[in-house]
Amino acid sequence: MNSTPAFPAASLLGYPRIGRRRELKKAVEAYWAGTIDEAALDTAAQEIQLTTARRLFDLGLTETASIPGTFSYYDQVLDATTHIGAVPARFGELRNAAGRLGINAYFTLARGTAEIQPLEMTKWFDTNYHYLVPEIGPETDFSVTSNRIVEQFELAKANGFETRPYLVGPVTYLLLSKASDDAPAGFSPLSRLEDVLPVYAELLSRLAAAGAAWIQLDEPALVSDQDVPAAEVKEAVARSYEVLTSATERPAILVSTPYGALTELLPTLAATAIDALHIDAFKGAVPSAGELALLAGKTVVAGVVDGHNIWRNDLAESAARLDVLKDAGLTVAVSTSTSTQHVPHDVEEETQLSAELRSWLAFADQKVAEVVTLAAHVGDPASAAPALAEATAVIASRAAAAGVRRPEVRARLAALTTADFSRSSYSVREAAQEQTLHLPPLPTTTIGSFPQTSGIRGARARANKGVITSEDYTQLMKAEIKRVVELQEELGFDVLVHGEPERNDMVQYFAENLEGFDVTVHGWVQSYGSRCTRPSILWGDVTREHPITVEWAAFAQSLTEKPMKGMLTGPVTILAWSFVRDDQPLGETANQVALALRGEIADLEAAGIKVIQVDEPALRELLPLRRADQPAYLDWSVNSFRLATAGAADGTQIHTHLCYSEFGAVIDAIDGLDADVTSIEAARSRMEVVGDLESHGFGRGVGPGVYDIHSPRVPGRAEVSELLGKAVRHVPARQLWVNPDCGLKTRGYAETEESLRNLVAATKDVRAQLV
Repeated sequence: MNSTPAFPAASLLGYPRIGRRRELKKAVEAYWAGTIDEAALDTAAQEIQLTTARRLFDLGLTETASIPGTFSYYDQVLDATTHIGAVPARFGELRNAAGRLGINAYFTLARGTAEIQPLEMTKWFDTNYHYLVPEIGPETDFSVTSNRIVEQFELAKANGFETRPYLVGPVTYLLLSKASDDAPAGFSPLSRLEDVLPVYAELLSRLAAAGAAWIQLDEPALVSDQDVPAAEVKEAVARSYEVLTSATERPAILVSTPYGALTELLPTLAATAIDALHIDAFKGAVPSAGELALLAGKTVVAGVVDGHNIWRNDLAESAARLDVLKDAGLTVAVSTSTSTQHVPHDVEEETQLSAELRSWLAFADQKVAEVVTLAAHVGDPASAAPALAEATAVIASRAAAAGVRRPEVRARLAALTTADFSRSSYSVREAAQEQTLHLPPLPTTTIGSFPQTSGIRGARARANKGVITSEDYTQLMKAEIKRVVELQEELGFDVLVHGEPERNDMVQYFAENLEGFDVTVHGWVQSYGSRCTRPSILWGDVTREHPITVEWAAFAQSLTEKPMKGMLTGPVTILAWSFVRDDQPLGETANQVALALRGEIADLEAAGIKVIQVDEPALRELLPLRRADQPAYLDWSVNSFRLATAGAADGTQIHTHLCYSEFGAVIDAIDGLDADVTSIEAARSRMEVVGDLESHGFGRGVGPGVYDIHSPRVPGRAEVSELLGKAVRHVPARQLWVNPDCGLKTRGYAETEESLRNLVAATKDVRAQLV
């Protein structure tokens, strides 16, 4: 590379890739179902990419490389895996005759086969996005096995848009990887860095040959504390960018560091020859004067617009941060703190929201406008002054709006005492619950939801449009509940669920029934693969005006003599899977939600429900990336759960559920929740969690999942028996429950019934061995 091209004054780190109407989801699922072929899938994907490029260009991202090339069919980490050929040995030979990993191989890694488990899935830093965990061992053979990153750049260029290709950076990729099953004890995937770097260099060379001016290498692992020694991470960063910047033919390199402050690794990156460094200047502080001096000669891409939440930017505050960088003599460009893949496309489409609420919000398209405005401020402050003043006025009006602060809610919180956060000892509760429930060893249950069929979704849509009456809708949902209860009775489950047919989403359902929330119509964001959610908007103080779940739970209990679980979503998960107000500490908001749930639990108990599950699958998700910040988070998150549940009677069995996380990091917090039974994802990770449970001495009920519901494969009876056998070897049988990893909402009935039948049969096999 002879000279460094200018980095665009305004850009994004990434943009939603599912399509404004979830076109990618629909195309991918049609391909999986066999109703469209690969050519049709490619056509749909290309149209989404080009529509995105046109939209961003029209919104003001007109400079070369200002439009990020962050499209993915499924997951950006899986993209990196298939680009560098990191296929675990258990998948066999997935490469085609040309040595490539095509789209079928790509989806096989994501979804597995009837015989092979897919890659493990876990959370992407502190977001509700999930990535597929690479498996690296001494035997992993790295080579360029996909040219998709080049092909996507060439597609955009042929249509008049010079995008900025994107790839997860080599250090983050290896730090996020796990050791393969065949790796020796103590093996670190980071030890394979020297073998990975030539493959990255080859990809950069191919992009340069295609005419790419810039590439974005995403290194968010550098803003979080790692289990790998800090000196090794520092050495890996220095070595990686020594190798990649020394390539003769390469694009200019932007290293992006979203989700927090770079801190101790900033000098390391500054000492390399990278051409631009992105810093999260929204969540992290602006670097010190000494650190800024180290960045002389590089473009500093300041992420001053929040890519992770939806509130309108305080443009005046952001402008002040940019002024600090500019006054230090640096070349400054403006961007988002993270990819905007975490927010919906366009708030202007949400016409059902009040004009006042819409004025407080910025979805992805509005964030582009904010970035463009702030870039104009860097060039000419006077030109952006009116926009800064308008944003300041809107933020002030939001603070004074009705419902944002409710005196009665704040008075109730202020009156709480220590006793409101504690139940009786577990031994007392266990005895009371044994007398009430009379459950067998290894009790079987499911996590909550059953498949949401097209009939269920159609009935909900017709009810929302007024085509059928609310009474008709209620009867249709009760018929589905009856079907689900009868199925569980026939299969032989011990603790039943009603299947949640009336719920569109485990958070939105509560948001629609609590004050202080609003919901969107088109506000979809990607959770993983083709799975999309519509996070609710938590904008004001939270109250519960009426019971939410009691009617459905009581009806379901009337259909069976077996215990029926009441199903609630916990306060931390409601926060994690919503767009939450940013004007007060999260702990205060969590306690408001917890008080609403506490009232719901009391009403469920009064209706005769003896088992109540309060799901917290997102407990690990919000854990701060820096260890020093974690104790404060764990304190308020655990306490909010305890506030919600501590009013329950001793004989009421409180369950909770967690999924897709590294549980060892929060095992103390899980224990601190003081739930009577905790169900945990464990099937895809092949029961890794039981070692943590054993070493911790976890003493209450626990259900490590034996059925991975995020894959269409059906686990066999022998497979489930093997997983249960491993669990029994690490956790006392009297504590163990048997359940799937998560709810069954996204699965079909045929695979669900077969899987659950195998689960019950395997449980009987293992029970027989306990005698």
